[in-house]
Amino acid sequence: MALPLPPGLTPAEVGFLCEMELVTVIPRQRLEGLELLGGPTQPMIPPFATPLPLWLALLLKKQRRANISPPGWLNVEALTHILDFETDERTADVFSPSPRLPQPTSTAPLEEDPYLAHDALELSPPFLKDAATAQAQDDALPYHWLELSHLLLTHAADDFDDPDAVHRLLRDLREVRMSKLRKGFRVLDAGAGVKMNGMGGMEVAEVRGFVGGVVDGLRINRSREEARKEEEAEQRENGLGSSNYRDDEDDDML
Repeated sequence: MALPLPPGLTPAEVGFLCEMELVTVIPRQRLEGLELLGGPTQPMIPPFATPLPLWLALLLKKQRRANISPPGWLNVEALTHILDFETDERTADVFSPSPRLPQPTSTAPLEEDPYLAHDALELSPPFLKDAATAQAQDDALPYHWLELSHLLLTHAADDFDDPDAVHRLLRDLREVRMSKLRKGFRVLDAGAGVKMNGMGGMEVAEVRGFVGGVVDGLRINRSREEARKEEEAEQRENGLGSSNYRDDEDDDML
């Protein structure tokens, strides 16, 4: 019998999904396009940049058949700017903003299904176009920023101008953002929540188990407290107050 899976994605699953992000590669040799499940890739003609899925780009990088161009937000200047935003006292309670959502490609109303109507449709940011390519927005962290930067620094460090400085900035950025999360957990209540706008997929996966356990514990404690108060109120209504009832019982025993 298979064990039940925990709710949500695990960090390993989030890292796997990250490999579907498109990145920019600079081919070293001419390669024909490939027919993939996600659609055909463009032919690679040196020295023109080509968007490819991350998993394929890492494979070509390992074979020394292409170089990877880091996204616009993954350099010293951009990460320094984002880190300054995260550590600014005026923005101490929020995370750096996510990339801008693209304009909708269709405005046709869906009268047969109000849930999918254009005015009620909310776009989701995990796989935004150019979120990890060289044309990426340089002042915002995409959904897969943490796992993407780890893979690129691990397998394509020579494609960065200063990989050590980038690694240090990413480490500081992660510590600052986790500190904000821990600060929110200190005031977490059973009926409250923590605003997580701008958090990445790996960050959510790493804290999901902890936050879920904390909230479940708070709900259990709150339920017990409410049950105790209801029992005391019921006893008072019936004229069986706990203290007076015990005193009368002690007098009868004497």
